[in-house]
Amino acid sequence: MSQDQERTKALLALKQRLEKRTAELEEELAEIKVSLEAVNTIILEKGFKRGNLKETEAQPKTEVAIREPPSEGYKGGEPENVIPLKTVTDESLAIIYVENNAVHVLPDESKRFSVNTPPFTSFLVERVLTRMQEKDSELVRLKQLAPEKMFAYSIIQEDDLIREIVIKNVDEERLKELKSSIRWTLEKMYEKMKN
Repeated sequence: MSQDQERTKALLALKQRLEKRTAELEEELAEIKVSLEAVNTIILEKGFKRGNLKETEAQPKTEVAIREPPSEGYKGGEPENVIPLKTVTDESLAIIYVENNAVHVLPDESKRFSVNTPPFTSFLVERVLTRMQEKDSELVRLKQLAPEKMFAYSIIQEDDLIREIVIKNVDEERLKELKSSIRWTLEKMYEKMKN
């Protein structure tokens, strides 16, 4: 057998091993996705129950749209995504539930986060959410962004307790900023509540 034939035979054997391993990994990934979906469902059903909700009067619900074209944001049909937010000591603060173009922030009900606890309004609402909305409003005014694609948010309360923050039209870059800002805010609020 010539050297070229031996090389070809070795390459064919390698190809078969790689194909077999690829099939095994794809099967494992499918199982992981099914497990993740089951965990997400359990978290939503058991871990974060929502009571009677009402819209906050201070911040009416506004429709939201995605800042970037849908191809760069979250697309319909993608699996739902649940992101837990925790303190540095691993204490649960909230979950962020991403679905299509909407982000739902569900605070841990056992913490009883109030809209009146700093820095919720002064930082998260005024410096993060409102500024993102104002930036998009300016882009709409300059006709650089369609009105239906503008960032929008609403805060759902029960009395002064935060039950949910709904944010629509969020791209990946803003989602990273929101995760960080929301986690920091809730952690600071939780520290004040413990004192």
